[in-house]
Amino acid sequence: MKNWEAVKLVPEFSEQGVDCYRLEGGDYVNEYYVVSEAETRKLLNTPEIVGYEVYHCLIPATSQMLYYFKEQKKVTTANILSILRGALNYPLEESCYREHIRVHDISFLSSERVFQDDEIAGLEIKYSKLTMVPGSTLLIGDIIATGETLIHCLRYVTDFYREHGAALRNIIIFTIGGTTGITILERLTAEIREFWPDFEGFITVYYEGIFSTYQDKGVSGINLPDVDFYWKGGIVAPEFRRQTLSMRDPLFEKCIIYDGGARRYEIHEHVEEVLDFWNKMLVRADRIDFKKLLEEKLGYPLPVTYEEWIHYNHYEKIAPNTTKWLYQQEKGYVESLQDVTLKEIAQQRIDEFTSALHKYML
Repeated sequence: MKNWEAVKLVPEFSEQGVDCYRLEGGDYVNEYYVVSEAETRKLLNTPEIVGYEVYHCLIPATSQMLYYFKEQKKVTTANILSILRGALNYPLEESCYREHIRVHDISFLSSERVFQDDEIAGLEIKYSKLTMVPGSTLLIGDIIATGETLIHCLRYVTDFYREHGAALRNIIIFTIGGTTGITILERLTAEIREFWPDFEGFITVYYEGIFSTYQDKGVSGINLPDVDFYWKGGIVAPEFRRQTLSMRDPLFEKCIIYDGGARRYEIHEHVEEVLDFWNKMLVRADRIDFKKLLEEKLGYPLPVTYEEWIHYNHYEKIAPNTTKWLYQQEKGYVESLQDVTLKEIAQQRIDEFTSALHKYML
């Protein structure tokens, strides 16, 4: 990705238990933020959280960011686009209500994968209810992995506005998502400005980190390319790093979020996916190089110096009293894993998950 090595995570504000960072140094035309808060940290570290609570965990961070954008005059008139069904996890309407931002309307799109010979052949808008609010801010909540769904839907919406002789002021996206989103949104801004020269661009809020997607099956041989999120090659909020590594097991989960839609709407499918992953880990544990797995999950080779660690994590602009403590914590975490096997971790996660969500297991 363009200029990724030069990107730094820079503190923007810390209010009401919400820590916000922005990206600097990437020469981007858009604004990119990382927001960290206790409930979103809990959500991304705990696959046992399912159903309505997935939505509920996103409210404090979302509300605080919308308050910030309102104060900055970056959102005045709002229009929500709900891309079915993952978007329904995001509490945009409720957060706008809490922060006294008027929502003029809510639009719906259903972008579904079209299969041909068991392979994805493209995307199709199966359902559409679009309303037009000229000069408004379009608010979107969506998981961004490959970003194909988002591109498809945004082009559909901008075409709709153009057909009616109207334009959007800007677009704010809330996402649990990956680095690909930045590449996509930079390109889309250039496209949109060809027909809307005054388009202010995208403002993107990433919860807890800008993650990467696996490009292969990973060290474990289980991960799904272009689907599963992890830390390596991304940028993670210091608070999320600290919380994840204050516990032994969350770092080794299959994915930051698993399937966000199933986690709320088809909970039994989410349960099956998590248990399938840990059962496969249990079977393969003796054949997996634990050190390589740990390096993959942390995002850098071990051992690592403080200066290297700062660079890998894009933490050059974070206060040294925060980074030095976090670096020492991370070293302690690595040392603590000397006394445990992957098989023990897998068995414990299977037991914990089964116990917590047994009512969903049919």
